[in-house]
Amino acid sequence: MNEKSESKRETMSDQLPDRLSVDPNSPYYNAEVLSRDVGVRFKGIEKTNVEEYCISEGWVRVTAGNARDRHGNPLTIKVHGPVEPYFKDKA
Repeated sequence: MNEKSESKRETMSDQLPDRLSVDPNSPYYNAEVLSRDVGVRFKGIEKTNVEEYCISEGWVRVTAGNARDRHGNPLTIKVHGPVEPYFKDKA
């Protein structure tokens, strides 16, 4: 493989998707991306309780304490604002 295509492959793998979820039942779940330890800054503050984010629409879905729904999943709240996901290994 030549250098140009190899560097292109690296930059493609370094890009985060527009929307990502940690729930395996979600259509936006991506185990390959999540295995690289993704961090999320929301309104400039590091968030550790993000369940899902969408960059283009500008929102994150965060857990609401220890509350659970009737299926045992954590209750979440959708909050709007600037979203900055990043790979922690590059920070």
